[in-house]
Amino acid sequence: MSLEIRPASECRYDLVSLGEIMLRLDPGELRVRTAREFRAWEGGGEYNVARGLRRCFGLRTGVVTAFADNEIGRLLEDLILQGGVDTTFVKWVPYDGIGRTVRNGINFTERGFGARGAVGTSDRGHTAASQLKPEDVDWDHLFGTLGVRWLHTGGIYAALSDTTPDVIEAALTAAHDNGTIVSYDLNYRPSLWKSIGGKERAQEVNRKLARLVDVMIGNEEDFTASLGFEVSDTDENLTDLDVGNFQRMIEAVTKEYPNFKVTATTLRGVHSATVNDWGAIAWSADAGFVQATHRPKLEILDRVGGGDSFASGLIYGLLEKGDLAVAVEYGAAHGALAMTTPGDTSMANLKEVEALVGGAGARVQR
Repeated sequence: MSLEIRPASECRYDLVSLGEIMLRLDPGELRVRTAREFRAWEGGGEYNVARGLRRCFGLRTGVVTAFADNEIGRLLEDLILQGGVDTTFVKWVPYDGIGRTVRNGINFTERGFGARGAVGTSDRGHTAASQLKPEDVDWDHLFGTLGVRWLHTGGIYAALSDTTPDVIEAALTAAHDNGTIVSYDLNYRPSLWKSIGGKERAQEVNRKLARLVDVMIGNEEDFTASLGFEVSDTDENLTDLDVGNFQRMIEAVTKEYPNFKVTATTLRGVHSATVNDWGAIAWSADAGFVQATHRPKLEILDRVGGGDSFASGLIYGLLEKGDLAVAVEYGAAHGALAMTTPGDTSMANLKEVEALVGGAGARVQR
């Protein structure tokens, strides 16, 4: 395989994620606008990958982020610790008592059902993580002294402020200087970019950072909106019937970014909020294109975090199996299982993922 991954014996961490972690408030079967109680979870596009790799796949993971030092921040810390993710590189910022200068992010998320799609409403302005600066983290200590096999970050964190792209660039540069593999999930969210320049700004930021990425993850919209690649004859629901279009896009992308050693995407066709076609495809120079088992009309309880769980399964397969075809199967299976439970993060275990990869069905286990 073209990825030269550091031996586990040389590193304290198998993977570290860089990004913001928010408190997710989930109204369950109700709407945010009508709910009178919420269930609390932690979640964030980059963090979810680290948590999945720790809880489902048993790898050693940590997170680089920041919190305002108040009770909400400490609740988030407690939730992260329950997930087994190392918090050594969390920066704690003094709280001013009202949130004028710094606060913690909150995300209200409806799961959706049938004809009613999932809805997310985030409240994340002036958060501690969005105010991180490159010099706030000792990158050489993290990647050099301690050692990290893999760094994961993405386009959500890049969109949060004027400084977060600089933080990502510093992290990616230090990672490469120390032999750490870098993955990046484009994760284009129009709501995050619309007030700071829209797609034009998203492309400016992501095209610069893409030069430092080894493993690029994103769907068709991500590659179009974040990197500016257009492919004809596609719509927002890329399915297994559209694999040829995705292949043509990746061929164009890798010509411009020869540093991409692996690219991968989920293939999702939306019938309703609770029934999706689900699959995945990936590419590397040595393996070519490989496709995971396609799961038509997969029933979904909570789709949020499905793509992040795909990423963690893919990374596990690349780290531990060294085979892209196997990795994409692990990613697709883990994503499918993650969407059967509530919350952003996975509740699956490795035995369940491997059973699904092996073709197991949903019969009762006694």
